[in-house]
Amino acid sequence: MATDGDAVTQGTEGRSEGGAADAFSPGLVILFAVACGAAVANVYFSQPLLVTMGHDLAMSPALVGSVVTLTHVGYGLGLFFLVPLGDVTDRRRLIVAQLLLLVVALAAVAAAPTAAVLLAGMAATGLLAVVTQTLVAFAASLAPPARRGRVVGLVTSGVVIGILLARTASGLMADLAGWRSVYVASASLTALLALVLYRVLPRHSGTPPTTLRYGQLLRSTITLFARERLLRLRALFGLLIFASFSTLWSSVALPLSEAPYFLSHSAIGALGLIGVAGAVAATVAGRLNDRGLSRWTTGIALALLAGSWLPLAFMRSSLWALVVGVILLDLAVQAVHVTNQTLIYALRPEAGSRLIGGYMVFYSIGSATGAIAATSLYTVAGWGAVCALGAAFSCLGLLLWACAAHITPGPVAYVASGGED
Repeated sequence: MATDGDAVTQGTEGRSEGGAADAFSPGLVILFAVACGAAVANVYFSQPLLVTMGHDLAMSPALVGSVVTLTHVGYGLGLFFLVPLGDVTDRRRLIVAQLLLLVVALAAVAAAPTAAVLLAGMAATGLLAVVTQTLVAFAASLAPPARRGRVVGLVTSGVVIGILLARTASGLMADLAGWRSVYVASASLTALLALVLYRVLPRHSGTPPTTLRYGQLLRSTITLFARERLLRLRALFGLLIFASFSTLWSSVALPLSEAPYFLSHSAIGALGLIGVAGAVAATVAGRLNDRGLSRWTTGIALALLAGSWLPLAFMRSSLWALVVGVILLDLAVQAVHVTNQTLIYALRPEAGSRLIGGYMVFYSIGSATGAIAATSLYTVAGWGAVCALGAAFSCLGLLLWACAAHITPGPVAYVASGGED
């Protein structure tokens, strides 16, 4: 039986993706990672600021909660309606345009005089923050096939750091200069990145844009899921791992703010620093993918993800158990996530933006499912039930991996199926 890496190698061996790949320097990879982290952080900045925002703009608790909801709704819409544009237009121009529009949205949030303006600005911020996924697809298109896994891993490490440090950074800045300063600073950084990327990014990506019209482009995203078994399988992995991830991070503040710990919001936000270990997993997983070890990387990571919930279940009696569980969970999630993105991009590089955008829709569904289920379950059944839920999502992923290994009919040519799991 061929492994994921074997099948991808069959599809990419001997294929040139243009001269741009040869000029893809380590410095440019780091710039991609920084830009991705800065963009995606905008989706999470508001979470520690909700109470302050509500007091400043006289918002009801229900209306304050919709700040996060609208941001994620905007992000989900952007994944489907904006990210696929990378396959039909110059990605450099698309990235710069989205970043400049994001500056406008962030400025609107920073200056919002009313709740309505704030909510509209947050929805637009979520919509435009999907530039992160356009950057990931662009990086994958520029990377030589033999290095694509490690490049995607390095860029994804920037995303991980951006997500996990966003809450900590916004909380600290808000304490120093108010919640609006967070968005002023982010708008300034985004404008600077737009200028740098405009000057530095290659003018042509490694794969030529397709000639599809916009409506055809969106329909083709759905068609890709119907045709590509590997894409469907990896999207399901993505949904389950991020449901598990969100189960932890959306509810962990609840028990930590109660007896016996009574931790402050700042202390709880600092947990994100522990999760940065996931960035290490992203880079290691990328290298393992390049060596043809994608299937086993996935299986081992899913087993670690399931196992991480055991120490997490003992969090009330030991903060060290929480630390161990968080590290294992974040390592596992990022390893599977990088493997997923590397494999699905190699299916059809000319459709890379559609593939990654469509995959990330499942990521959003998983994140939303985990968050809603975990917070509801904690209210009625406590932390033990939340851990059981997270473990259930993880074990479903591991079961899916085991079943997929048994039902795969054997080596399949790249042209026929685009890969194998």
